[in-house]
Amino acid sequence: MNPLLMANPEASIVAEAFEQAVEELPPLEEVEVLGLRLARMSFAETVDRVEWLIRRGKPGFFITANLHYAMLCERDGRLRQVNGKAAFLTADGMPLVWLSRFLGQPVPERVTGADLVWALCQRAAERGWRVFLLGGGPSVAEQAATAFQTRCPGLRIVGVEAPVLENLTAQEHTELLERIRQARPELLLAALGQPKGELWLAEHIETLGVPAAVQIGAALDFVAGRVRRAPGWMQRTGLEWFWRFLREPVRLARRYWADGLFLFRRVLAAVLFGKKALR
Repeated sequence: MNPLLMANPEASIVAEAFEQAVEELPPLEEVEVLGLRLARMSFAETVDRVEWLIRRGKPGFFITANLHYAMLCERDGRLRQVNGKAAFLTADGMPLVWLSRFLGQPVPERVTGADLVWALCQRAAERGWRVFLLGGGPSVAEQAATAFQTRCPGLRIVGVEAPVLENLTAQEHTELLERIRQARPELLLAALGQPKGELWLAEHIETLGVPAAVQIGAALDFVAGRVRRAPGWMQRTGLEWFWRFLREPVRLARRYWADGLFLFRRVLAAVLFGKKALR
């Protein structure tokens, strides 16, 4: 406690009440869909909750989960532990939104990492938060930083790194963690790939000390202008995956085939055994 506040009992009481309010987790409604505990929050509520994480000040991360991530969680038990450690999960995929509605506990809307990065950087510019960009291909993060600062005047980007984690020595990895820690970002946007990014954040968030970190997939490529996002109508109707497939069929064909089979199997189980198969 600040010594000046200790000398003023009334100010001390107010400060302690404020610290307690920030410390306590605001109520969060969730729905379980395909093994994921999804936050039933709107886009605006999600941005506000990230701000709460930053005000709280403790190391933390959240996850934007899509159908592919749900499939990966079923295959990899480590991700279930990661999800339990996360502050919250958003529905970054229309199939998850549709299934939540079918289960009678609708998620208000799709909340994607690609959209969140802009809103969070705008909020960061307004609040003076320090932002660190991690990952992406060569020069992608640098180009994304320029785009963010152009659209969000006053944004403080305190670090830009694009490591290939699997190529780092143990010493180089330790030095990377230390550079991020020393930069003291309030917000870390990591484009390290799925599920590598989620696993890495969960393992190192305490060392990093960042209060709000998130794996954002291809969002930096979108921001940097390297990859064009689907038209708005395709995003709203759940066809963004098809747009991406048309642009990168070789890379994405196997992934989307696996995702489709996973969803078909779970829906078929729901038809045969009831809605609980979708949880």
